[in-house]
Amino acid sequence: QPPSLTATWLLSDVFADHSVPIKSGGGWLPNEWINETGLQHALRAMSRVPAARFGDYGHPYGFAPLRERIAEQLDRRGLPVDVSNVLLTQGATQGLDLIVRTLLRAGDSVIVEDPGYCNLLQILKLAGLVVHGVPRTPAGVDTDVLEALVAQHKPKAIFVNTTLQNPTGATFGMSAAFRLLQIAERQRMWVIEDDVSRELAPSGAPLFAAMEGLQRVLYVSGFSKTVTPGLRCGYVVAERAVLRELARTKMAVGLTSSEAIERIVDKVLLEGRYARHVEAVNERLKLAHATVEERLDSLGLEVFHRPRAGLFLWARLPIDPARAGDVATA
Repeated sequence: QPPSLTATWLLSDVFADHSVPIKSGGGWLPNEWINETGLQHALRAMSRVPAARFGDYGHPYGFAPLRERIAEQLDRRGLPVDVSNVLLTQGATQGLDLIVRTLLRAGDSVIVEDPGYCNLLQILKLAGLVVHGVPRTPAGVDTDVLEALVAQHKPKAIFVNTTLQNPTGATFGMSAAFRLLQIAERQRMWVIEDDVSRELAPSGAPLFAAMEGLQRVLYVSGFSKTVTPGLRCGYVVAERAVLRELARTKMAVGLTSSEAIERIVDKVLLEGRYARHVEAVNERLKLAHATVEERLDSLGLEVFHRPRAGLFLWARLPIDPARAGDVATA
């Protein structure tokens, strides 16, 4: 049967159906772009780890050396944290789920970007939250609309992609970032910063967690965009007391994350020529964006934003308002 093109379909069938070689909306690199040399080196190193190292469940917070590496990386980006601020998860999506389960309750109002990440919408739906959309612009969210929504609905949290947003490809500008944080502070609202595409973005994009200092911001990221989504490895960075509660939730719903996978990712970052790989991927993405933009322009589609970076390029089909009724009928 023809699929119903909904968020539910994108969440399940698009991952399971391998008959479609290029999947529109899929946020992952082509298989041939994966850092094969780095992964193979990491897997060989893993084969030499004594089996006794995998005889227990591992630490609730995750593999300590990888957490230290993440903390060092964030420190270079202006966010001084240590391992006690970092919780490893089974991908960034599990990080979002843990935050929702820990900080929010059924009936709470939250704000998401419109359009936004379809998997997040399903998490919020399952949690029984009341969801309000704020329009996404090329420079961030529409902060005037955000202010009105906050005044009307008193939301407990807002979920945002800082860099190379899914699906528009847009990155926050500094002005919109400052205003969003000011609104969040006045309302005492959590800011959930989903920043999985940071390493694919040009330098200089605002980092909410660094700007605000983890008082009301929780930072979520992972390695699916640069290492591989097959290794489900993400992380949450938060104030220590909040992170303890997230770790308790993580243990309650799934025990620990996989130390074996976390060791592989750590080896890729440390010894897999990772920086060179990311640089090469960014160059290939830049060229791919130029090619796709040219094709979309030639077909008359309306490109929302031209990031020349990341995994997303969003365009609308041009529809004559006078014929909108005919299109709907058809």
